[in-house]
Amino acid sequence: MAAASNTSHADVLPRIRSRDISKHYDTSAGRTFALNAVSVDVLPGEMVVLLGPSGCGKTTLLRSIAGLEQPQAGEIFLDDHLVYSARDRVWVPPERRGISMVFQSYALWPHMTVRENLAYPLVSRKVPRAAVGPRVTQVMEAVGLSAMGDRYPSQLSGGQQQRVALARAIAAETRVVLFDEPLSNVDAKVRDQIRREIVSLQMKLGFSGLYVTHDQTEASALADRLVVMDHGRVAQFGTPSNVYDAPNTRYVATFMGPTNEFAGTVQPQPIGGYAQVATPIGPLLGVPRPGAGEAGRAVTVLFRPEACALGETRPEGPNTLPCTVTRRAFMGAMVELWLSVEVAGAVFQITALAPKHLYPQDSKLWMSIPPDSVWIFAE
Repeated sequence: MAAASNTSHADVLPRIRSRDISKHYDTSAGRTFALNAVSVDVLPGEMVVLLGPSGCGKTTLLRSIAGLEQPQAGEIFLDDHLVYSARDRVWVPPERRGISMVFQSYALWPHMTVRENLAYPLVSRKVPRAAVGPRVTQVMEAVGLSAMGDRYPSQLSGGQQQRVALARAIAAETRVVLFDEPLSNVDAKVRDQIRREIVSLQMKLGFSGLYVTHDQTEASALADRLVVMDHGRVAQFGTPSNVYDAPNTRYVATFMGPTNEFAGTVQPQPIGGYAQVATPIGPLLGVPRPGAGEAGRAVTVLFRPEACALGETRPEGPNTLPCTVTRRAFMGAMVELWLSVEVAGAVFQITALAPKHLYPQDSKLWMSIPPDSVWIFAE
């Protein structure tokens, strides 16, 4: 999948509209694409999160929209204003694009106080001085910095500095805010607090956001829609629940969360509308993804730990296996279980989730996986 679009929102003008953006680098080893014909829209008031591992192109796309990188192909619109076009040779510099950006490194002026840092973008955009003070006070209150206006960045913690960076981005009242992995340098508790503040501020102020992260939990918590990227292309674009529960590819399935995986071969006769796959742990019924339903095809079968239903008596239905608890890992409200499944003298490991008070070590259990939760991908 090379592009993502908003066909269901055709009547709404996106705040950000990128079309077929490509950027490549030529080296002695050949041409490498950082972006390969990528199209992504962000609607008014929407938070779209670009998710993927290092080198997948997410930051290059964000910086291209900001005007900090110049692609070799495609077009970028902010509202209905064309800010980049390779064909028409249009390139609007960053300071004229009317956007704000929150950086991973905070990018605060060390010689300015918090209040001065927040006032700087307003003064730069020639906001009347009488309006600057009240606006700075307003955003300081919004992010919990009211008592810190006279402090310098060096006198703040990492979380406080990131709040200043966030406040500076929203102070200018731009309709688009770009976030370049802004929470990667703060600890888990502060990260959760600032994440909630971002959601609250977006709901209150109505800006559109494009957010880059490699953290699946952070992405799912923030996104109205999620763009999973892979080697410069869009692998899948949709709501977090849709991407997690109905991945298009094996890459998306494994990147979005833990899976149990088994190689197999598709059998000739489907059962009850599901494909049947012969696997090392026995026949499994599941939902074939495109190209994976042909009899005799080599495939990979995946299912998530939380899809495994456990009990002490054998359930009715398909995808049922006897298993033994070999290890437990405490995870707060739940425990992760390592389950061994013995088939024809060979032992296979499967992970599952269960309430923390159930199933002690060495418990003999029955496991079943609903066919709708079993995904079949072509090799």
